[in-house]
Amino acid sequence: MAFASQLGRPRTRRTTLALLLAACYPLLAGAGETAGGEGAAAEAPQAEEAATPNKVEVLARRQNYRGLSATGATKTDTLLKDLPQSVRVITTDLLKDVGVTDLAGALDLSSGISRASNFGGQWDSYAMRGFTGDPNFGSDYMVNGFNSSRGYNGLRDGVSTQTVEVLKGPASALYGRGEPGGTVNITTKKPRFGPSYTVELSGGSFDTYRGAVDLTGPLSDTVAYRLSGAYEKGNSFRDTLYHERTFLSPSFIWLAGDNTTVSYELEAMEQRAPFDRGVLAVNGKLGAIANSTFLGEPGDGPTVIKSLGHQIFVQHQFNDGWSLQTGLSYRDSSLQKTSTEANNLLADGRTLRRQHRRNDFSATDVSGRVEVLGKFMTGPIKHSILVGVDAYRFEDHRIQDRRNPSAANAYAIDIYNPVYGGTALPMTPSFNTQNDQSAHGFYGQDQVDLTEQWKLLAGLRYDRATQTAGNNLLRVSTRQEPTATSPRAGLVYQPTSAISLYVTAAKGFRPNSGISIENTSFAPEKSKSYEAGAKMDNGALTGTLAVYKITKENVLTTNPLNTDFSIAAGEVGSKGVELDLSGEIYPNVRLSAAYAYTDATVTKGDKTIITGSRFPNVPKQSASIVLTPSFKIGSATATLGGGVSYVGERLGDVAVSSQFMLPAYTTFRLLSSYSPNKKLRISLNVDNLFNKQYYASSYSQLWVQPGTDRSATLNVRYTF
Repeated sequence: MAFASQLGRPRTRRTTLALLLAACYPLLAGAGETAGGEGAAAEAPQAEEAATPNKVEVLARRQNYRGLSATGATKTDTLLKDLPQSVRVITTDLLKDVGVTDLAGALDLSSGISRASNFGGQWDSYAMRGFTGDPNFGSDYMVNGFNSSRGYNGLRDGVSTQTVEVLKGPASALYGRGEPGGTVNITTKKPRFGPSYTVELSGGSFDTYRGAVDLTGPLSDTVAYRLSGAYEKGNSFRDTLYHERTFLSPSFIWLAGDNTTVSYELEAMEQRAPFDRGVLAVNGKLGAIANSTFLGEPGDGPTVIKSLGHQIFVQHQFNDGWSLQTGLSYRDSSLQKTSTEANNLLADGRTLRRQHRRNDFSATDVSGRVEVLGKFMTGPIKHSILVGVDAYRFEDHRIQDRRNPSAANAYAIDIYNPVYGGTALPMTPSFNTQNDQSAHGFYGQDQVDLTEQWKLLAGLRYDRATQTAGNNLLRVSTRQEPTATSPRAGLVYQPTSAISLYVTAAKGFRPNSGISIENTSFAPEKSKSYEAGAKMDNGALTGTLAVYKITKENVLTTNPLNTDFSIAAGEVGSKGVELDLSGEIYPNVRLSAAYAYTDATVTKGDKTIITGSRFPNVPKQSASIVLTPSFKIGSATATLGGGVSYVGERLGDVAVSSQFMLPAYTTFRLLSSYSPNKKLRISLNVDNLFNKQYYASSYSQLWVQPGTDRSATLNVRYTF
């Protein structure tokens, strides 16, 4: 299969090659002078490894790096209870219990996250504490601490996922650009020196089939590999629709010396699925047409998304207190599609006028960082510091051709009796834009143990960015060079070993991409965030209760007068309460529970975006709970549990003057598994158990994504 390695213009390739060589030069010149970033460390040795005499020295060296494997919250080995921040870690075991194989399903398990308009089902899009990020791309998420959502990367597959870290609040003090509501960091599975081979086969509703492998083991005493991959193909509960996705991720780790590790990961994906804007509301009301009705053209074929990414990490331990870590990430991506989309419903209430679009998008994203970590004492006070520098360059090229017929009945369809095969007129250029971003930043962080009960976190970052946005059709371009300083500070008090109380405050920023309809660049977003909370960790059950308030200016949203462009919404704000619980509430009974109250509104709008309007797709209240009891049947182990999710009423239109609302809904799921031995696991899960008709997200009254009908999945997993 040909992935997107051919993407990029000559300038992009030269820039990327120069950065790649610069970042890898220390690695090639001598591993003893370099270090790898978070995620570079391998997992703890398995029992069979430790029993092999000739591997003892290798394993001892590898174990030295386990404590240095950084989390996304601070990039250090800090316990979550010591952080002045709400962090939810969604583990592999929970994902396996619930049968989740994608990012969207994992995020449904966390509080304060709601599904947002996902560009016709082509990428992951969510709002955290009300904020969705750049409307030109899917929502921000990181993989091993590097941004992996810039560009066109499709729906994220979970076959290589170890954990999903939901980091609430701004992370700009460490990562630079970012949302004040929070971000998501995916940690990937790492190579092991103990052989392990897992194969999975699944079959389910709508003729959906999936195969996955996860293979790991040693190549030598100092090199180990891992290969994770998945292939999925199936139809849909929606008429004529289908999907086909391939994901492949080989990775390697090299113990380059007594104190040095080098790791490399590759991710290649290809996704094929028709572009689907969903159903529409007739006169502002949903349910007039079946959720299965497809209003596009099957003859348009699939949208094809390709992404090819690389990550390299080097990590070096100078001594017990000091280490150096570096990392480099490079990703090419592309999206090509032809689509037929609703334009407006005529006065007869059944004839839908449609537009025809052709898109050719491509992007290149390269970034790198170097960080020094150290631990030292000043009297009785313990310091854990991190100082770093990073940089990135992102190049995005978009071409769209379009035909929006002026005649009322041209290229139209009957929404109650759709007949496909309409003939569209030739398309003409709609836009041709080039958007380039580059930035570099300097940052520092100090985690201070003032006493056994009091802990302080302070961080500061300075960024300078360059943005060039050009309209190739009009032959105009704009350039700006924004700067930002992002501080954060937090305090933790632990009255007991199981309880933590915290407060935190931070500023954040985010460069806005794209250009306005007037061919001008957008000023960066700037935000302020305040949070207080309490954490509990008794060894079996963990929980966080958080209250927060966020203000943000220069937020982009889709221009309702021309959906090909964005506008700044002025100032927005979000405040709320969140509760997360996870762990064992009784022996052999696992719980995952989340609740959020989110009040996200426009605090300063204009004639288009009205002051006081709620954010699209963000419910005021949402909740989920999953219970998975396990028990013995003879020598076998079984689970039988379930879950329930509630999503409140939400605004469904970026043109907020319409006040079009998506109704609240509640869905149930059934979870079951049977393991006759430790190697074999058979599971049967049923989502939307009672076949509830609901609407997951919306872009406008014409583009509403219906929720999936009841679906069952049978999975067989074998490890040897």
